[in-house]
Amino acid sequence: MKTTLITLLLGLIGSSLFAQDFSKSPWHIVADDIDPANYYGVTVANGMVGLVSSATPLQVDAVVLNGVYDYYERGKVSNILKTFNHVNMQLVVDGTFVDQRSISNYRQTLDMQHAELKTTFYIDDRAEVSHTMMSLRQLPYTSLIVVEVTANKNLEIQPASVIQAPNHLVDVRNFYSQVDRPHVLLNLMTSVAESPSGKHTVAVSNSFIFEEHHGEEPHLIHEDWDFNRHLLKFTKSIKKGETYRFAVVASATSTAHYQGPESEAERLTTYARLQDLDELISDHRADWAELWESDIQVAGDLQVQKDVRSALYHLYSFAREGTALSLSPMGLSGLGYNGHVFWDTELWMYPPLLMLQPEIARSLLDYRFERLEAAKQNAFAHGFDGAMFPWESAEDGSEDTPPWALTGAFEHHITGCIAWAFWQYYLVTKDQEWLAEKGYPLLKEAADFWVSRSDLGDDGMYHINNVIAADEWAENVDDNAFTNGVAKATLEYATEAAKLLGKRPDADWMMVAEKLVILTFENGVTREHATYEGEMIKQADVNLLSYPLGVITDRDQMKRDLDYYEPTMSPDGPAMGPSVLSILHNVFGDVEKAEANFYRGYRPNEVPPFAVISETAGGTNPYFATGAGGMLQAALSGFGGLRVTDKGIEQVESVIPKSWKRVTITGVGVEDKTFTVK
Repeated sequence: MKTTLITLLLGLIGSSLFAQDFSKSPWHIVADDIDPANYYGVTVANGMVGLVSSATPLQVDAVVLNGVYDYYERGKVSNILKTFNHVNMQLVVDGTFVDQRSISNYRQTLDMQHAELKTTFYIDDRAEVSHTMMSLRQLPYTSLIVVEVTANKNLEIQPASVIQAPNHLVDVRNFYSQVDRPHVLLNLMTSVAESPSGKHTVAVSNSFIFEEHHGEEPHLIHEDWDFNRHLLKFTKSIKKGETYRFAVVASATSTAHYQGPESEAERLTTYARLQDLDELISDHRADWAELWESDIQVAGDLQVQKDVRSALYHLYSFAREGTALSLSPMGLSGLGYNGHVFWDTELWMYPPLLMLQPEIARSLLDYRFERLEAAKQNAFAHGFDGAMFPWESAEDGSEDTPPWALTGAFEHHITGCIAWAFWQYYLVTKDQEWLAEKGYPLLKEAADFWVSRSDLGDDGMYHINNVIAADEWAENVDDNAFTNGVAKATLEYATEAAKLLGKRPDADWMMVAEKLVILTFENGVTREHATYEGEMIKQADVNLLSYPLGVITDRDQMKRDLDYYEPTMSPDGPAMGPSVLSILHNVFGDVEKAEANFYRGYRPNEVPPFAVISETAGGTNPYFATGAGGMLQAALSGFGGLRVTDKGIEQVESVIPKSWKRVTITGVGVEDKTFTVK
C-alpha cells in the first residue's frame, strides 16, 4: 500500500476519523501494519451471523451462518455453511477504483466494547474513508455496514453494494426490487440459492440507508454481472470539507431457520432499513453494554486486560441466548473443524459462559437436549443403553466424525462432559423445574449409558475398555483416567438429581460409580490409562480430575499428578491444556508457574494482525474459541478463585501475578455478583 508525502502530512494533521489514539484503551485492538500475505481476520458476530474481516478494502473474507450444515468440500461429513457474501462493497472515486494499490494508511480497529470493526484509509490527497462493520446484536440475522467519506477536495464517488455467491452454492438467483412508499423509496437487492446438496435454501437481502440531511436520495442503478454476483450502485458529488455518510443493512437466513428464507430475509432487511440509523447502532451497543456487565477487569496490566477481553468478546460473539445452538471450536470464524460441536463446548467454552452468561450457557445445553433422541439411537447402534452423544455433532445430532477418524467410534467421554455441564447448570441456577424437564432426563440416559459401557472385571471392579482418551494420542486404551472419572461423576450426578426430584435412582448407578477404577502407579500418581508409561501427551487428561471435575480432591494426590504430568504435556498440543496447569498451580499458591502457564496457553498461538489465537503454537486456524475458553477459566477459576459448588458460585483463596494490581469479576451467576482479588 503506497505512502505519499501528502498522506504522511494528512496523518500528521489528523482528522476526526483517523486521529484517535487507542494505545491505552483496554477495549480496542488496532491493526495498522497490515500485511495481506500474513493476515488472519477477526470476526464480528452476533451468535448467528459471523462476518470475517479482510485485508482488502471494503470487503469481508466470509459470512458464516450458524445452525445450517450441508455436505460439501469435506467428503462424507457435513460442514457449517458459508453463505452469500452480502456485505461486500466497492468504491470508485473520480473514476479510480479503490483497492490496495490506490490507498494508504490502511488501519483496522476492533472495538470490543461495541463489537464494531472500523477500517480507515486515505485515497491519496482526495479523501478519507471510514468503513464500520457490525453484526447487530438486537437483530440476530442482520448486519450493518456504515461508510463515511470525507472529501479533501471536490470529488465524485460511486459506491456499490455487492452480493456475491461462493462457488459451492447452486441454482443462484438474483433479484432487485423497489417499493415506493409515501416517505421512502425502498430498495432491496436479494439473492437465493440451494446449498450444495440441495438440503437447504439460503437467502440474503440488503438495502442502502441514506440520511435525510444529505438531501434527496441518490438514483440507484442495479447491475447483474453474472450468475454469482450482482450489485447496486449510486453516484454522489461531495464538496471539499464535507463528510458523506451512508449505510447498508443486510440479512441472511436459511431453511434451517425459516420455511421461507427468501421472504424472511427481505422482511428483516426492510424492518431494519426503516429504522433510524443511529438508533440501530445505539440498540446494538446497548445490547453489548448489557453483555459487558459480566466482565473480567484486570488492573495493572493493559495487555492482559486486552487479551482477556478479546477472549470474552469472541465467546460472546459466537453464541447467544434463546437459540438452542452451540459452539464449535472455531466459533463463527470459518469452516475449521467443519463447524461441528465437540467436548470443546462443554468442558472448555461453556464454564466461562455459565459463570458470566447463564442464559447463553443454557442455549448450549438446549442444543444437546434437543438431540437427545439422536444420542439414544447412537447408543442403540453401538449395543449400549441410554444415550451416547456423538464425538462430532452438527445439525441433527447424529455422529458426524469423518469415518477415517477413530474418535467418532471410541472417544466416549463426550457423554460424560455433557452430563457434567448439565449438572453444573443446576448447581449455578438451582432451577428445579429445568432439572425435572431437561436436566434429569439427560442425566438419566447418560448414567444408563455408562452402566452398560462398563464391564465387571475378575477383580470385582468395573472397567471401561477400548476408548480414546481425552489425551487423544492414547487410542484404544483401557481405563482412561478422564473417561472413567467423568463416567463416575455422571453416575453420581444422576443419583443426586433423582433424589432432589423425589425419584428413586437406579441402584446400579452408584454400584458402578463406587467400583469404577481410577488406576495409579506404585508411587501413587494417577495413571492415565492401563498401558501408560510416561510418554508425552497431547493435552491434559489426568489433571482434569482435579479441575474441573473435582473427582480428585486430596491435595497431595492433586500435587503428585500435577508434578508428574506437567513435563509430559507436549508444546505441540492445543491451546487449552496449559490453562488447567495454571489453575492447579494457583491452588498451590505458585503464582509464577500459574502465570507462565496462563501465557503459554495463548500467546504463542497469536497470529497477526489482531492477535487472534490459533489452535497450536505456529498454527494458522484461528479463531480457536476452545483456547479462549481455557484461558478464561484460568482467569476466572485460577486467578479469580471462582468455583461452582453445591452452594452455587463461590470464591476460594487465589493469587494473582505481581504485575497485576487487582482482578475484578462482575456480573457473576444468576445473582450478578462481584468478586475481587487484590
